[in-house]
Parts: sequence; C-alpha cells; structure tokens
Amino acid sequence: MSGKLKEVRERISSVNSTMQITSAMKMVSAAKLRRAQQAITEMRPYSDRLARMLSNILSNLEGEANTSLGTARPVNKAALVVVTSTRGLCGAFNSNIIKAAADKIEGDYKAHYDSGNLTIYCIGKKSFDAMKRRFPAATIVDKFVNLFSDLSFDNVSQVSKQLMREFEGDLVDEVHVCYSRFKNAAVQLPNCVQFLPVPKMELEESTEKKINADYVFEPSKEELLERLVPTILQTTFHKYLLDNHASEHGARMTAMDKATENGGELLRELKISYNKARQESITKEILEIVGGAAALEA
Repeated sequence: MSGKLKEVRERISSVNSTMQITSAMKMVSAAKLRRAQQAITEMRPYSDRLARMLSNILSNLEGEANTSLGTARPVNKAALVVVTSTRGLCGAFNSNIIKAAADKIEGDYKAHYDSGNLTIYCIGKKSFDAMKRRFPAATIVDKFVNLFSDLSFDNVSQVSKQLMREFEGDLVDEVHVCYSRFKNAAVQLPNCVQFLPVPKMELEESTEKKINADYVFEPSKEELLERLVPTILQTTFHKYLLDNHASEHGARMTAMDKATENGGELLRELKISYNKARQESITKEILEIVGGAAALEA
C-alpha cells in the first residue's frame, strides 16, 4: 500500500510541475499574441487593399501594358512555400498546414513532383522536417528556415525577391504559399494561395455588363507596374508571415490553456485516488491494531 501511495504522490508532483510549465507558456504566448495580433491587424487592410488594386489593374490592362510577374504561362516547374513554426507544442497548427501543403503536392503538383520539377521553400523548422521526410524527391530549400527570428520587412523581402527573380528568370512558372491565416486566438485557417503569377481579379458582372475600373496612370503604366508590382508582392508576402506568426501564438496559447485545464482535472482525480489509498491504509492499520488487541484479550 505504501508503494501505491508513493507512486500517486510522485504523479501528483509531476502533474503539478507540468501545469506550472503549461501555465507559464500560456502567459508567454498570450503576451506574444497581443503583439503579433496588433501587427497583422494593422497590416492586413493595407495589404489586402494593395493586392486587390494590383489584381484589378492587371485585369483591366487588356494587353496595352503588362508585367512579367502577372503573365501566366504553362506550368513546367512549380514552387511551393510552406510556412510553419519552428517550435512545437501548438496543437494541430503545424500538422494542418503540412496537410494542406501535402494535398497541394499530391493533387495539383503530383506530375511536377514525380518529374523532379517541384521546389519546396521551407520557412520554419517543422515544415523542413516534414517536407524532407514526406517528399524526398522534391528540391528542398532550407535557406529561410529560421526566418521567424526576424520578421522585419527587409528580412522577409529576401524570400519574395528571390521568388520573383526565379519567376522572371523562368526557373519556376508558378508559386503557391501554404500558411495559416489568423482569425482569432482559437481559430487558425490553413490556406494555400497563388503568389505568382499575380492572380487577376474576376471582373464583376452587373446586369450582364462587365464593369471595368477606370484608372488614370501617372507616370506611365509601364513605369508604374515596374515599381508598384514588386513592392505590393513583398507586402503581400510579409502579410502571409505575420498571419502565420499570430496564428502560431494563438494556437500555442489555446493548446497550453487546454493542457493546463486537463492537468487540473487529472490532478483532482489523482488526489481522490491518493485519499482513497491513504484511507485504505489507515483502515488496514486500525484493523490490525484491533485484531492484535482482541488476540491479547483472548
């Protein structure tokens, strides 16, 4: 019986220690989430409006002027950017993104993967480990694995600039980005979006007539596109990483909160078990004393 009591005490001590860790991690993630949420909340309206404007402009050029970054061509070589976290303990956050990326590879990019024409850019150690294990035939680029150590615009722009250079140099014909879109602390949405070529907006139809945006270009369309398109794409890519960063901390805070809650329930059950075992031990000792006293009286 004493052995059972000791085992339960050790488990109670272990659960208490774990709860202290998960509770501390929850508070740290909550603090980081506030900063990350503020960053993406401030960036998203600006980025979404720029991306919509760019898509609308490209949709209304009608061949008069264009940019190589918006020109679709047959996809012989594809690139996929998989953005996860570097650390774990954030629930199903990383596995959901990896699943979305795997579905993309095994679906739209299966022929490219089989022929060795798929390049995977990994941002976050979890994506690198998963892609290297699951898709060894693909070209895995690990240059930007530790990008989350510095999410400044200039640092993040290194990735988007390289993707644009490779697209313009015909090294890749299409680029998609798999990341997690932040909705709130409890909800993160894995997403795969086309980054290059710039997707054109479907023209709105009203009373069976297409409405074209009437833009006045100053300076010329060609000069504007040359300067505007790369900047907007860099901003859009920066938004992807800020979204993913906020999603990571939201997922980790939720996971640690749930772990702490489950630890509390387990702790209550262990204390009940401990009290029962202790009561049984005391009862057994009393019975032994009473039995001994009765034997002496006899």
